[in-house]
Amino acid sequence: MNIYEHPTFQMACQQFETVANYLEIPLNDRDRLKLPKRSMIVSLPIHRDNGSIEVFTGYRVQHHLTLGPTKGGLRYHPDVALGEVAALAMWMSWKCALTGLPYGGAKGGIACDPRTMSIRELERLTRRYTQEMIPFIGPQIDVMAPDVGTNEQTMAWMMDTYSVHVGSTVSSIVTGKPVSVGGSLGRKESTGRGVAYLVNRAMDIVHLNASEATAVVQGFGNVGSVAAWSLVRQGVKIIALSDVNGGIYNRKGIDIWKLEEHIQKHKTLVGYSEADAITNEELLLTPCDILVPAAMERQITEKNAGQIKCRILAEAANGPTTPEADRILEQRPEVFVIPDILCNAGGVIVSYFEWVQDIQSFFWSETEVTDKLFRILEGAFTQVLHMSQKQKISMRMAALALGVKRVQEAKKVRGLFP
Repeated sequence: MNIYEHPTFQMACQQFETVANYLEIPLNDRDRLKLPKRSMIVSLPIHRDNGSIEVFTGYRVQHHLTLGPTKGGLRYHPDVALGEVAALAMWMSWKCALTGLPYGGAKGGIACDPRTMSIRELERLTRRYTQEMIPFIGPQIDVMAPDVGTNEQTMAWMMDTYSVHVGSTVSSIVTGKPVSVGGSLGRKESTGRGVAYLVNRAMDIVHLNASEATAVVQGFGNVGSVAAWSLVRQGVKIIALSDVNGGIYNRKGIDIWKLEEHIQKHKTLVGYSEADAITNEELLLTPCDILVPAAMERQITEKNAGQIKCRILAEAANGPTTPEADRILEQRPEVFVIPDILCNAGGVIVSYFEWVQDIQSFFWSETEVTDKLFRILEGAFTQVLHMSQKQKISMRMAALALGVKRVQEAKKVRGLFP
């Protein structure tokens, strides 16, 4: 559909059509599975600190509500667009179905640069967006969470705005909020921990010893940093990292503790004295055992997929590998791919735990949360690996097939109303 025209949405649709052909889904059923149920675009006027008024554009896409309320993050980024948000919502649908969560996928965003805005401006923008979305959100309708450019504080503002509107505290309206107002222990670290857990399982499959392995992490934000720390604790040596400002490399290994001190002081890893500067392109092609793209979409393309030099490709970001790159990687059996809808599922899994805890008003220890997270990831990983090996298909095809098939079956059983 033209309203979703965007390279990332085209990519998601290509992936869907490929798996739909594999599953032999009738053509009559495909649009119902693929196209979002509901999409919203809202204007968000706010007072800037200098007294001016600026109007931002906000988006929310709810892909399907067949299995339960929709679930997905809210990102603040200058390049946010409806098509990108729709693609991310679709991927979230398959991710939730793959891991057995009672959710459909959703995603939201505001086209803005949070780095240029004050905390007061961000609060006004968040509350205005939440107010505009109130007719379309709720604990049993659509539950938001942090994403690129948003955090626990963003979710706390959203929770407060919604709660004031309904007249009572509704902690289950968002996840990823501070523990002090109903957040879950272990939620902030969940995606990165999940990535590291699955990398560890992949190392078992390819017979790679963690103490002898090297890793490159693209994107040292919340997900990438936790993944890096978790891999270091397993004995893996981190040799290259990047953030939005640039990358660093040291073949002998990067001391993450010292790097954290540098980041605390300079707000970026660029300029770290014990590593050399490298570009994003160079980072992706750095020889290593484990490559973790944990930044934005469409980073591994047909131009570099044949040149990446890793044993395990762990997709911590959403959609980091294009369909064209996939076709190249499928011809490279030496690269074990942990597809995004499996690799980064830890965040939505623990968001589900948080939602359940809020509804019950009964909270779990961090050990319980982490144990339950790893159990679900283990089950999903085993199913995907088994299907990949049995059907002789890629890990991505297996993961998508499991997710899409479960949504298709649910829609078939529920029927079409009226």
